[in-house]
Amino acid sequence: MKPNFEKNTLIPVIIQDVESLKVLMLGYMNLEAYEKTMLEKRVTFYSRSKQRLWTKGETSGNFLEVKEIRIDCDQDTILIKAVPAGVVCHRGSDTCFEEKNTGKAFFLNYLQNVIREKRNGTDEKSYTKSLFAKGINKIAQKVGEEAVELVIEAKDNDPDLFKNEAADLLYHFLVLLEAKNFDLDDIIEVLKKRHN
Repeated sequence: MKPNFEKNTLIPVIIQDVESLKVLMLGYMNLEAYEKTMLEKRVTFYSRSKQRLWTKGETSGNFLEVKEIRIDCDQDTILIKAVPAGVVCHRGSDTCFEEKNTGKAFFLNYLQNVIREKRNGTDEKSYTKSLFAKGINKIAQKVGEEAVELVIEAKDNDPDLFKNEAADLLYHFLVLLEAKNFDLDDIIEVLKKRHN
């Protein structure tokens, strides 16, 4: 689906951080700005105040690297998921809404989908695929081993080793959830109920 520039010559564009899902800013595109954005994979707007094309970051260097473009059902709004090269707002804020652009937990949903694809895939050399082939007991054992390794690293003072062990535990926990046919959202719902 493409935006309908015949209906509106300027279409609103919502920019969202691809990792945090935070809304960064709102701008407008005409057909020329849209085509330039598609070609260069950097967000270019049509500036209503300057009356010209304006590539975000052309003076500051804080470009918006395009990762995904979505068009709404009426073809009159564009959503761009991007990676910001720095602050987005000309006033020096992470977003034009004066919010901090933090929180990359969304990546866990992405990783969960990768694990699911590996489980159902045909790549026999995949470490993830090999875990599923060994069965639930081996997967559960691996989670236990990683948990013990994390506890050991927690007692030492090597931040890099601690973070690596935490990542190993989190990864194997996601594999265990997939093996049990649960989604990360199922566990989050339990936490939300406990929070209330």
